[in-house]
Formats: sequence, structure tokens, C-alpha cells
Amino acid sequence: MEIKINKEITDYKEKIFFGLTIRQFIFSLVAVGIAVLLYFLLKPIIGVEAVSWVCILGATPFAAMGFFTYHQMTAEQFVLNWIRTVIIEPKCYKFESESLFYRLWKKDKKRKRKGG
Repeated sequence: MEIKINKEITDYKEKIFFGLTIRQFIFSLVAVGIAVLLYFLLKPIIGVEAVSWVCILGATPFAAMGFFTYHQMTAEQFVLNWIRTVIIEPKCYKFESESLFYRLWKKDKKRKRKGG
């Protein structure tokens, strides 16, 4: 009998339904709900085949949000941080190189001009 133990205790995620965490399960339910809603709203308008593709495309982002992590951030934390850093508080970084050799050469040049 083999028992899996995570090397890092914070990496532990409790599985509850079908091997999914509660977060993944909730986002899967939201994705199914979105797909069903799109199906019943758009079926009379565009037909069954096109609605199936719209349902897939509409539900995919919500299903993916349950599984997405980036640098230990969930999808909504990542989106909020991206909005904050790109839209709300953008910063312009200017690169200015600094050469120790050039600075010493300039000091030496000034010293020679003064006669020292």
C-alpha cells in the first residue's frame, strides 16, 4: 500500500467530488450552468449545431478558471493583479546603463584638466 504525501504541506488540496477540489467542482458547475443557459437562449435563434459550439466556447473560460494557478494565485487573483498592474497603476521603466569604467575615466579626465 502506497500513500502519497506532498513535499510541501501547503500544496495539499482536499478532493471531494469526482477527484476535484471544491473550487474546481464549483467552477465546473458554473461552466455547466453557463452552457445550459446559452443553449436554451440561443437554440431558437441560431440552431442546434451552432449553439453547441457557442456553449463550448462560453463554458470553457469558467471551467478553466477552476484549474488555473500561476505563482500560487488563482485565476481571479491573477486577473485582478493584471488589471491593477497594467491598467490602474502602469509604470514606465527606463533603463539607464551605468559603466564603472566610464565614470572612473571621466573623473580621471577632470583631474588631468585641473592639472592634478
